[in-house]
Amino acid sequence: MVKRADRHTPESLLAVAVEVFNIRGYDGTSMEDLAKAAGITKSSIYHHVTGKEELLRIAVTRALDGLFGVLDEPGATEGAAVDRFAYVIRRTCLELVDKLPYVTLLLRVRGNTVTEREALARRRDFDHRVADLAAAAIADGDLRADLDPRLTSRLVFGLVNSVVEWYRPDGPESGPAVADALSSLVLTGLRAHQESVLPAPDPPEAGS
Repeated sequence: MVKRADRHTPESLLAVAVEVFNIRGYDGTSMEDLAKAAGITKSSIYHHVTGKEELLRIAVTRALDGLFGVLDEPGATEGAAVDRFAYVIRRTCLELVDKLPYVTLLLRVRGNTVTEREALARRRDFDHRVADLAAAAIADGDLRADLDPRLTSRLVFGLVNSVVEWYRPDGPESGPAVADALSSLVLTGLRAHQESVLPAPDPPEAGS
């Protein structure tokens, strides 16, 4: 008979840990909690990893590597800055829904451990690189001149990141549909020289 502990791989154990971290919070999760959720003993967990912080490190690194990978794609490195900025918005949203549990965990780290502080530092680096794209698009005249690049990037990706709070893979909206709607909504408001979308006023009545 195969023991339950034998059925776990590092990958399946990571999936369990990320689910528990997202429910209980990293600080609120003990090794006993992880062992119970995985259906194995604590000693069996140590067979795979050194402890819960290693599981956290693997999880947030997976999320961060995915985000930074977006910045290295041709759509983010070639062409007009505004098009690259739009590409990064859409692809980041897709990356979020593709790695939803891992990105959710990344967005909830608070800097209480070495791993969390390193993750926050990489997140700031990502934010700075995206803000540089926004600044270039503003300088080109393709985004509104009254925008502050860093604030714009922070607000845009605050909206992107909020998707983790409501998006469900089995819900009615597909990941691409969410990404398309979000990027269209954001860029409509940010682009320079937009025509008014307000309806034209009614013509005055005769004699008025």
